[in-house]
Amino acid sequence: MRMKTTLGLALSAVLALSACGGSDDENSAGGGPDKADIRVWLNGADTPQAARDWLKKTFEEQHDGSTLTIEEQQWEGLVERLTTALSSGDETPDVVEVGNTQSATFTTAGAFSDLTGELGDLGGDDLLQGFVEAGTVDDKTYAVPYYAGGKYIFYRKDLLEKAGLEVPTTMEEFVDAAVALKKDNPKPASFSGFWFPGQDWRNAVSFVWASGGDLAVEDGGQWQGALSTPESQEGLEVVQRLMTEASGAAKDGNETDPQVPFCNGEVGMMSTPSWIKGLLEDPKTGCPEMMDKVGVFALPGAEGEPAPVLLGGSNIAVAVKSPHQDLAKDAVALMLSEDYQTILAENGLTPAKQSLAPLLGDDEFAAATIEAASNARLTPPAAGWAGVEGARILEDLFVAIAKGGDVAELAGKADEAITEQLGSS
Repeated sequence: MRMKTTLGLALSAVLALSACGGSDDENSAGGGPDKADIRVWLNGADTPQAARDWLKKTFEEQHDGSTLTIEEQQWEGLVERLTTALSSGDETPDVVEVGNTQSATFTTAGAFSDLTGELGDLGGDDLLQGFVEAGTVDDKTYAVPYYAGGKYIFYRKDLLEKAGLEVPTTMEEFVDAAVALKKDNPKPASFSGFWFPGQDWRNAVSFVWASGGDLAVEDGGQWQGALSTPESQEGLEVVQRLMTEASGAAKDGNETDPQVPFCNGEVGMMSTPSWIKGLLEDPKTGCPEMMDKVGVFALPGAEGEPAPVLLGGSNIAVAVKSPHQDLAKDAVALMLSEDYQTILAENGLTPAKQSLAPLLGDDEFAAATIEAASNARLTPPAAGWAGVEGARILEDLFVAIAKGGDVAELAGKADEAITEQLGSS
């Protein structure tokens, strides 16, 4: 079954079933919320262990007899798993993390509970407003910010110095430096002057935007793919040069766990979210002994200004079919508390509340985070955008580009697929 059909039918079921009312264990004759195990879906390794431990301990201390279980999900295939789980009263988690680019689809479909009444207590105007908008439909908010992080470049100071290179200050210098680093380090064959696995559309879009292009545009109320424009194709050509001449990453690989090749000495430069710093510093996941060789800078644009980068990050929401609405909302409140958000900030994640941004610090990593975020962008705000991601249109496009395919032909096919997905939403 095609992705758009699966997503549409399953989420339509959410609307139909939730309208009939689910179980209401929290309004039983006992007068208070039932004791329950609250299941929280968190994605990937981005949320540090210290935050997870604090959340579980604090929730259980505040809710005698209840427990909180964190279930880690992988980002790849998340849309399909959410579609299935959120449509089932038996399988649904209580609280879910969803990518900020995926929020619009699930909120529009009615998969999340209305948090408008709690918005003020959760942070109100202090919350990252772009993320609030991503979780809002018809003036009601269903998903709230969790964390954000603009991408910037982590690089090996020693390798640039060895190659006689300065930190690049323009896009042209960056591309040339990436190619030069690859040539200067012929072994291992997997070495990347710029680490750029084929599926990594989240970094690829920066080069499309920097050339004046876009993924999709709205015209007359209808969304359509925009990768075939001359501006977009110019950016795609830059991507192809980087993938074929500067990267030793797998042409069909994804961008998960970038700290692994970096710590293995296989990367000269990589563009990753700010929270990768925490993974590099952690003895269990990274290489703290290498940190004195690590530098950072914002990806430069054509004239030296920060290039547009995808503002990564997540929203959190309460599943509409969770039978434990009050307990789930309490968990969300803890995740937006200053204590919890401080842990995130100390690990390089931009906190959900703007007033807590100073917690990122004042070192070069914080400076790069702020500079990169100054020109950060989101994916097109189309209600059906999660369907585009779920159908893996962009992953397929950039894998084909990485393998040397014809950019114009591939862009045209991708535009057709994107337009079809967005038109079916």
